[in-house]
Amino acid sequence: MLRVTLEDADSGRPAAEVSFSARRGTSPAALGGGMAAPTVLVVEDEEHLLQALCSSLVQEGYQVKTAQDGEQGLEVARSARPDLVILDVRLPTMDGREVCRSIRKESAVPILMLTAGDHEIDRVAGLEMGADGYVSKPFSMRELMARVKAMLCRSRMTPNHAPGDWPKVLRAGDLEMDLTSHAAKLQGQPLDLKPKEFDLLALLVSHPGQAFTREQVLQQLWGYDYAGDTRAVDVHIRWLREKIEEDPSHPRRISTVRGVGYRFEG
Repeated sequence: MLRVTLEDADSGRPAAEVSFSARRGTSPAALGGGMAAPTVLVVEDEEHLLQALCSSLVQEGYQVKTAQDGEQGLEVARSARPDLVILDVRLPTMDGREVCRSIRKESAVPILMLTAGDHEIDRVAGLEMGADGYVSKPFSMRELMARVKAMLCRSRMTPNHAPGDWPKVLRAGDLEMDLTSHAAKLQGQPLDLKPKEFDLLALLVSHPGQAFTREQVLQQLWGYDYAGDTRAVDVHIRWLREKIEEDPSHPRRISTVRGVGYRFEG
């Protein structure tokens, strides 16, 4: 029997403790490769949805932390240091996009945002704040659980946690990327890259001349393939070009391969 604590949005104290039985055959330790079960923070103000998410996550073997408003969600994220955050866009006290922005300044933890309906403005704003993906309400709980699992797996397989045959430092002309410290320099000057920008650039730089489709990039870095999410790749490519190209409107380093995707020219 596993327990999930629902915390009061005003006081931050536990408001209720809901117990769920883990799904038969599910081993929390197995999900983490023998380590402790990953911790997922759910920030959602709709109590029925919050409890449903908690129930599903616990049945999958995850540890769960919860918050029911934005300010509390940020506090719990800082104190609990979860492995993944499920974050609603529309929250009381502090908008989910601002929570996302604040978390991203401090951590590279994967963030999956829940948006109301198919509102493109929420999705784009979430990506601009540093979210790794989104799911539109109403959604399939099975799909969301699959996304959570894929994002957690992928977070351990990005270039910052690459296999031993990856070089620790990537160089392409005047561009240098240190995969251990997650730092990049251009012409000797530090580049201010968001976590996913760094991972995307490292993927491209480590395979010069190779064209990647948007779907391949999503699978490599986000760990899922979902209709509409290819825009996340375009957004991050645009941000990268603004930071590493002399003329972002006529890029020379990251080129667009028509009908395919993107390629790093070196």
